[in-house]
Amino acid sequence: MPSTNPIPIRTDLVFRPAPSENGNASPKSSATHGTRHKHTRSSYSESSPITAMSRNNSLTYRPLKRSTPSPDKTIAVINASGRQAASLIRIATAVGYRVRAQLRNLEGVIATEVATNPNVTVFVGELYLRNKPDDKRDVTVHGHLPGILVNRSLISQLFNGAQLAFINTTFYGNEIQIGEAIADAAKKAGVQHYIYSSMPDHAAYNPEWPSLPLWAAKHEVENYVRKIGLPATFIYTGIYNNNFTSLLYPLFCMELQPDGSFVWQAPFHPNAKLPWLDAEHDVGPAIIQVFKDGPDKWSGKRIALAYEYLTPVEACRAFERGVGRRVRYRRGPIEIRVKIPEGYREQLEALERLFSLNNDDPKKQPPYFGDAELESRCPDDAMKLWEGPRGLEEYAREIFPLEEEANGMTWMRESEGLGEEGEELVDNGEDNEADDDGDDESVDEGLIMRGLKRDEESWLA
Repeated sequence: MPSTNPIPIRTDLVFRPAPSENGNASPKSSATHGTRHKHTRSSYSESSPITAMSRNNSLTYRPLKRSTPSPDKTIAVINASGRQAASLIRIATAVGYRVRAQLRNLEGVIATEVATNPNVTVFVGELYLRNKPDDKRDVTVHGHLPGILVNRSLISQLFNGAQLAFINTTFYGNEIQIGEAIADAAKKAGVQHYIYSSMPDHAAYNPEWPSLPLWAAKHEVENYVRKIGLPATFIYTGIYNNNFTSLLYPLFCMELQPDGSFVWQAPFHPNAKLPWLDAEHDVGPAIIQVFKDGPDKWSGKRIALAYEYLTPVEACRAFERGVGRRVRYRRGPIEIRVKIPEGYREQLEALERLFSLNNDDPKKQPPYFGDAELESRCPDDAMKLWEGPRGLEEYAREIFPLEEEANGMTWMRESEGLGEEGEELVDNGEDNEADDDGDDESVDEGLIMRGLKRDEESWLA
């Protein structure tokens, strides 16, 4: 069983300022596009007055390079402005890899960062095609979509000259068909190591557990990759620290209270462990290490990529220490108070069934990764790849206020809200309190919106 206590996070790693050449300057979304964007003044940008206090600003500081030869390799990446892919591109190009990256469009700070990186060749376009130009259907709906095709030409171009691939498919278009086409193209191109960001189909582990449609699609793509014999590794990512927002988006709304404190409401059992990951900060270094180790070590294996293993109560405690305000967990239904894609709505409805509010036993809550053995390796799998993660407490202290300010929030400039003294960390919406025995299983979710103007990539797991 994994440890019931949060892992110690190293904070003594050396960072150096990036060179001041124009190629490394932070892109300015507002100047380029003239519209407000969720990362206009976030941890990706230098325009925030708070940014100077953060040693983890992704563009201002980069990890110190080790004295290793520059790799003569090219990595193919899709959905390059998503958090996972952008994290990898940032690190990979800093240490000498070349990248061929697919972007859905050039809008937003992260897309601008990727497109202006001299070591990245960008291919702009969707991975799906509409058979009829006037077809306005929601392409996120799970299942077969007649008239929605796969953009095989773009996929084929992406893999020209690539030896490595990092693939995180999404629910835009038929994810299974797109995932299979990408795997076929990688095999045809002779890709030497294919890393796929997968997730479980819970029903495959227990027929009494419902499938989460977006994750079940990834599970099916993983099975296809194995079937065709690609030298592949499969990473399973924990809940993003970056999912939290005080905006009223479903599942990870850290709702600001009148007294200045925060409340997080979700269906997870207060004492069931969940895997956590700072995708922006830690996916890139971990994936680079998998590439360096190579398929001889990792082919066919699954990796639990999560650096902390915390219950919702423990997560709120860590967040409270970081943000300096009272943070409570309330077990309750997922509240949908904004318009969301239909595919994400289906995911949330299934998730609420999987992590039922009627389950009072944390040990009976399904593992987040479906496979209890895989989940038992949190956080050991991840720590073997990268030992400098950013934990939830550090995220809440250094990055959450930046993201919130980018979304137009001003609470970080106001008096701190600690709530009532002696107030419980757990609010189940009723009078019963959660026990704190720690001998429980774990779970989680992935998709989340945030920002006043979201990239569609921000819906990704």
